[in-house]
Amino acid sequence: MKIPIYQVDAFTGQLFGGNPAAVCPLEKWLDRQVMQNIAAENNLAETAFFVIEAEGFHIRWFTPAIEIDLCGHATLASAHVLFNHADFKGEVVTFQSRSGLLKVSRGGAAQELLILDFPANKPEPVTGIPPRLVEALGMKPTSLAKARDLLALYQTEEEILSIKPKFELLSEVLKEIGCLGMIVTAPGKTVDFVSRFFAPLAGINEDPVTGSAHTILIPFWAEKLGKNKLHALQLSQRKGELFCELAGDRVYIGGKAVTYLKGEIYV
Repeated sequence: MKIPIYQVDAFTGQLFGGNPAAVCPLEKWLDRQVMQNIAAENNLAETAFFVIEAEGFHIRWFTPAIEIDLCGHATLASAHVLFNHADFKGEVVTFQSRSGLLKVSRGGAAQELLILDFPANKPEPVTGIPPRLVEALGMKPTSLAKARDLLALYQTEEEILSIKPKFELLSEVLKEIGCLGMIVTAPGKTVDFVSRFFAPLAGINEDPVTGSAHTILIPFWAEKLGKNKLHALQLSQRKGELFCELAGDRVYIGGKAVTYLKGEIYV
């Protein structure tokens, strides 16, 4: 069996930036273990698989270690593939997923920007800061909040850049708290906020650009800054730029994407 595969750099307008995702369009679902094996073989933060349905597409995402419930950059990459490499004629791609209905639309100058329409995931404040978390991150945050992921607030962009987690200890702490990943964030110098994202429990020590984390970051910063339109940078080595908006119980996350490769998998 031959399966098409694309590798797309998401949340960037140039190759070798943003977050690379593999995208595999399918005629029908493969066995779950086969998809997990493909994701492990790709060894990227996420591999997305999608199949066409009566009213759009159904999408699933796999890290090298597990299937996850939501991934922003691989959804952006999947829509990029449909808009640029498939015979998709519409302006909005609709995906059904484990996180409900997701949409990606063309927008922005020359329609280069793709806009994710995802559910907002407002974090709840956490009382107290566990000493083992401080040890794992190497620096005490000013506050914590919790949703799917744990969010640690710091005061400066420099602090975010200087964090060097102890990933084994961070995994233990996240498992105890019941969170998948760790978001660290602070006000930005030239943007509204900056962040980094660590997910050792999912087999990803640091994710370059994380759309799902911004479903948490956007309502958090919208409330803190008193505005709904936000400009964000994720400060990984590859870096990623995100154009964000809070719209009630939804968030809009805009970014560019570029194709790196197209090929076939032999299974």
